[in-house]
Amino acid sequence: MDAIKSMTQDCIREDMPKFNIGDTVRVSVRITEGNHSRTQVFEGIVIARQHGGINETFTVRKVSYGVGVERVFPINSPNVEKVEVVRMGGVRRAKLYYLRNRSGKSARVKEVFASK
Repeated sequence: MDAIKSMTQDCIREDMPKFNIGDTVRVSVRITEGNHSRTQVFEGIVIARQHGGINETFTVRKVSYGVGVERVFPINSPNVEKVEVVRMGGVRRAKLYYLRNRSGKSARVKEVFASK
């Protein structure tokens, strides 16, 4: 296990901001269509973080035109250009899968104001 961790240590990105479950983030993703490349922004609430190390991923959920959309992003992917934290949310759970069944005001996450 130490051999795998030592081999993948240099591939882990250090430029990612600290964000937690319940935070609203804006993820800039590089999309390649044919030979053209563009940046697409996906903004939503982080409902889960999985694994750790080189395999770490996070799931972002948003509601677009009344339909819930979830995307899973690998943190260490070169296609994820940047992650910006828009709002910090205060939750008491590790996974926010219950937001899938909620709509309207009950689907909101309480905002926490961090003191710097």
